[in-house]
Amino acid sequence: MDDVDAFVAEVVPLLRAEVLALENGDAGPRKALWAHDQRVTLFGAEATASGWDQVEPIFDRLAEGFSNGLPCTYEVLGAGVSGDLDYVVAIERSVLSTGESNPEVLTLRITTVVRRDGGQWKVVHRHGDPLDLASQDVLSRRRQQRVM
Repeated sequence: MDDVDAFVAEVVPLLRAEVLALENGDAGPRKALWAHDQRVTLFGAEATASGWDQVEPIFDRLAEGFSNGLPCTYEVLGAGVSGDLDYVVAIERSVLSTGESNPEVLTLRITTVVRRDGGQWKVVHRHGDPLDLASQDVLSRRRQQRVM
């Protein structure tokens, strides 16, 4: 196993677990996986922010607006390692509910940058946007319902 494969094997399960928790109303695992400094950035499918003081409340609001999440799939398209700063690019497919709605599929293109901090991987940047029109519609309905 090379360095990239080892990195993906270690980090992707953490990313999948925090997505599942978030989509079931628990922001704790996502917040634990992120660095808590002012250098973090979020270019999310629903919100953009920089600095932990802006990013953290977004995670809480996201968790409040999701329920009934099922384990997501994480199709890794690319990854790279360079010392203590690495990245993974993937297609993230989730099934979840917004409020009282029936479960829907949400498919995002995700780029995640992580930094080794005290021997642990910590996310310092996430960029996500909808992959398809159906996912754009899910996000549009969430905005109309003022979930986010």
